[in-house]
Amino acid sequence: MLNVSIVIYKHLFGETELLIRSLLESDVVDKIYIIDNSPVPAVDFKREGLTYVFTGKNIGYGAAHNIALRKTIAAGIPYHLVVNPDITMDAQVLKKMVVYLEQNKDIGHLMPKVVYPSGETQYLCKLIPTPLDLIFRRFFPQKWTSKSMNRFEMRNSGYDKIMEVPYLSGCFMLLRTEALKKAGLFDERFFLYPEDIDLTRRIGTYYKTVFYPLVSVVHHHAQSSYKSFYMMLVHSWNLIRYFNKWGWIFDKKRKKINQQLIKQFNL
Repeated sequence: MLNVSIVIYKHLFGETELLIRSLLESDVVDKIYIIDNSPVPAVDFKREGLTYVFTGKNIGYGAAHNIALRKTIAAGIPYHLVVNPDITMDAQVLKKMVVYLEQNKDIGHLMPKVVYPSGETQYLCKLIPTPLDLIFRRFFPQKWTSKSMNRFEMRNSGYDKIMEVPYLSGCFMLLRTEALKKAGLFDERFFLYPEDIDLTRRIGTYYKTVFYPLVSVVHHHAQSSYKSFYMMLVHSWNLIRYFNKWGWIFDKKRKKINQQLIKQFNL
């Protein structure tokens, strides 16, 4: 029914064991691809039930997932889960989400509610970002930007209802294969970070991209770009590439979609 891809980089098996165990227990999962971007092979991942692919170098998040996505499309598997190695979940989550996708053929991308280990909601449903949204988020104190960030993260929506969202996080993307055939795979020009914004937007041209809070997963979120100067530079450079592609100031589709959501949810 679905394939899964997990991209790792210098990860230990123990860091992803709970996720892998839940995937192996799920009766809707066909293959689990471990795409290893590490400089040397992670031998602990070469085990029964996993399809291990060693890239030999860090080719980037989207490019690594594309290796598995192409295999899913070629095999005619109807769904594919792109998931971070720091996610944990109940084994029944995927089955419930697949049932919902089977009942709603107009959805191309589905994301569950995502919470921290404490149970607190992660606000991963977002408007399509403007350059100011991301600059404020990264470089200004929270007390100066709380109002604009609350709107950007759609907090007034309540995160308690099924809703169509134009930007869903790349930490957990349950994708319809037919949507990928129309919209394309991850844009490999983005090494890390804005590839989820880009892909959600392109899928949204043909299908609905939907937040589904009737199930939840736990995300042990690292925010590496906030802890490493190098990763901050990578993040910034890739955001420049994103806005060069979609538009910095003049992005009519962004304006129209965001205005509709601001009005709908009183953001």
